Amino acid sequence: MPDFGPVFHHLGLILLALGVTMLAPAWLDFSLADANWAQVFEAAVITILFGALLALASRVDSGHGLTIRQAYLLTAAIWIVVPAFGALPFILGKPDVSYTDAYYEAVSGITTTGYTVFTGLEELPRSVVLWRGMLNWMGGLGIAFVAMIFLPVMRIGGMRYFQTEGFDTLGKVLPRARDIAISLLQVYAGLTLICTLAFLGCGLPPLDALIHAMAAIATGGFGTYDANFAVWSPAAQYVGTVSMLLGAMPYIRFFQLVQGNPRPLWRDSQTRAFLRWYGYFTAMIVLYRLTHEDLPLEQIFRETSFNFASVLTGTGFGVSGIEAWGSFAVVAAFLIGLVGGCTGSSSGALSVFRVQIVFAAIHTALRQLRAPHRVIQPRYDGKTLDDSTLYPLMLHVTGYILSLGVLSVALSMAGVDLTSALFAIWGCLGNIGFGIGPMVARTGTMVDFNDTATWIMTLAMLLGRLGLLAILVLALPRFWRA
Repeated sequence: MPDFGPVFHHLGLILLALGVTMLAPAWLDFSLADANWAQVFEAAVITILFGALLALASRVDSGHGLTIRQAYLLTAAIWIVVPAFGALPFILGKPDVSYTDAYYEAVSGITTTGYTVFTGLEELPRSVVLWRGMLNWMGGLGIAFVAMIFLPVMRIGGMRYFQTEGFDTLGKVLPRARDIAISLLQVYAGLTLICTLAFLGCGLPPLDALIHAMAAIATGGFGTYDANFAVWSPAAQYVGTVSMLLGAMPYIRFFQLVQGNPRPLWRDSQTRAFLRWYGYFTAMIVLYRLTHEDLPLEQIFRETSFNFASVLTGTGFGVSGIEAWGSFAVVAAFLIGLVGGCTGSSSGALSVFRVQIVFAAIHTALRQLRAPHRVIQPRYDGKTLDDSTLYPLMLHVTGYILSLGVLSVALSMAGVDLTSALFAIWGCLGNIGFGIGPMVARTGTMVDFNDTATWIMTLAMLLGRLGLLAILVLALPRFWRA
């Protein structure tokens, strides 16, 4: 019989911490004399009690790590169960939405997708907008933590390659979790603080500056106004562009930079490719818009660089709609959205690393055709890639593309037009959060999607965030056998 005690124990501790963090938005409403504080406080108490009881009831010897099976379960449980409690402030207090919409909003926040079903954000209690930003920030931190510890050990999507990059987590899971967590938190909080100060310098009010900094570094995209970043100054939009790009780079490189070793950041093949591809796509669309629109160069450059940084990093912020730029820009955004940011960050989609490996495999196959008797191994960053890296990666890429098609069809069968369905799944599966399509155009949100479509999109966000296989493996009977 599988031992689920450690899984429940760690999940209980995470829920306990989640409940404690809810006290911050409750205090904010209380300080502003907003009656909504009582409902948020109630949600915090429920979460704290449930988490504490679960942790105590399943208490285990802290000296033991998690097995691979337990790591799979805990990874899936975090992103499925935590939003169920993270949604409580939206249900008990304002905006007092249905459980479907509240869970969708919480999943979108925790997975750092950025899609929303809430409208009139500027009219909602400040606790609501703060909690949404906190969900983004905590979700981004958790995603980076899992990517650096769990996924390499579980061999998901080619992540085994990173067992030799920075931290060795072979064997039992969590042998160095404390060291990794402290280092990651320092980098993550430092980047957030820098971005907050930069937004303050651009004239944003303190709460707005903090929320947008948390969402940008987490590549989450939850803002404080329905009009998103269009309400802020051009200077704030440039700061937002840089913040999103920083949030999509490998966090371990920033830690090495702080330690006085800047060389790994610049020599990182992922980082160079990420910035290079972003520059190529941005320059291409700027030139395209200059020949099709009668607008100042600065405005075109600012809007394009911001929106394409948002799509590439999977943040979901926006200063204008991409559809108005023409079909060429929409196709370019779709392609760059499939790539995503760097592995080891909070960004989603396929990731630069995986796309690089696919290109390396294709290049190797073409060379093999020219010299069929030679043994040619694909290489990445000067290292030979073995089957233990290539096979899971190719499986992940194939599953990602297949899921994009299947879920898009499922969403269209739920009553969504095909364009909106394709881009909604593209945004959910890649945790991109950038709205494109007729059903999004009216409000810029997903509020016009029915409940069935909302649950399909929720599934897509979870599948995309957990690397597909981390959830699909739970459906195998063999997984549950002792």
